[in-house]
Amino acid sequence: MFTLNHKLPGKRFSMRTLITNGHIVTAIADYEGDILIDGEKVAAVSVPGAFASLQVDTVLDAQGKYIFPGAIDVHTHMELPLPATVASDDFETGTIAAACGGTTTIIDFANQQRGHTLADALQTWHNKADGKAVIDYGFHITITDLAAAPETAMDDMVTAGVTTFKLLMAYPGTFMVDDETIYRVLRRSAKIGGLVMVHAENGIVIDLLVREAVAAGHTAPGFHALTRPAILEGEAAQRAITLAAFADAALYIVHVSCAHALHTVAAARVKGLPVWGETCPQYLYLNDSHYASPGFESAKFVCTPPMRSIADNEALWLGLQRRELQVVSTDHAPFHFAGQKELGLHDFTKIPNGLPGVEHRVVLLYEGVRT
Repeated sequence: MFTLNHKLPGKRFSMRTLITNGHIVTAIADYEGDILIDGEKVAAVSVPGAFASLQVDTVLDAQGKYIFPGAIDVHTHMELPLPATVASDDFETGTIAAACGGTTTIIDFANQQRGHTLADALQTWHNKADGKAVIDYGFHITITDLAAAPETAMDDMVTAGVTTFKLLMAYPGTFMVDDETIYRVLRRSAKIGGLVMVHAENGIVIDLLVREAVAAGHTAPGFHALTRPAILEGEAAQRAITLAAFADAALYIVHVSCAHALHTVAAARVKGLPVWGETCPQYLYLNDSHYASPGFESAKFVCTPPMRSIADNEALWLGLQRRELQVVSTDHAPFHFAGQKELGLHDFTKIPNGLPGVEHRVVLLYEGVRT
């Protein structure tokens, strides 16, 4: 057993809550115990009954229940703006959902618009969240245009408390950056102690496949997945890792969805490279059979990367078990079926890409590990 604060405050001005008989699970320990909360801070943790003599305002009996620290979701997109719509969760509804699911901190993405500065992007996202979020939050910065925000602007972001920089290798014409930009950002990030996050897909080849599919009249939702094959995620992940190694920079691959990308991350880590991988519940639980759903139903599962095979599901679970992947986030970006997903009723390229998940991640992981 351990205590987080060996000396309890002598004077008390806040409400005290005592949680008793809980099964406490932390990153390093697993035991029965009681938790004393003073105001909004955990004051002490100890053996059952250790705080029985203290005056408290509320007692919660956690007999038969697990108690976890608040979870952190490092990949969300609240109020994400797309060309034709905006994600259905803002920072109020999205963080309420997060809290209901046991997540007490999110890190969202402030996306630089082409022609605008990184500071503009950060301020825009602060404006979205300020006064709305009911839990703690932070930001990554998505870089799309070095001409408007040269590498030195990254230094200002670090000063502002943002040390992670996202680059997309997909979505040409909007978010995608070229290899020169990737390398320049990696090089600067290494110099200032930052971390570069990469959405790994070969956007140029995918764009060709999409155009060819549409020209052939293949516009159903399932072609979203068929035009984004797993091998092109693996190729992009390997390219990003190669550039990061050349720049001597740390790299974080977001939403790994397939064995191709998983194996590139695992191989890099075996070599001792500072590379980390993240996956999401949808890539652990859902698979490409959902794109065969009748009618337009499969649009509900359109996200990027798309769902992969059952074999990929199994590979990712094994990757987590082997610690080849280090993080499970959600990539939370929900859109209503009616009025939003339906924008692509006759053209899969117009379906807003994204799924919800911030409320259910913790229980899904618990159930996945338990079973």
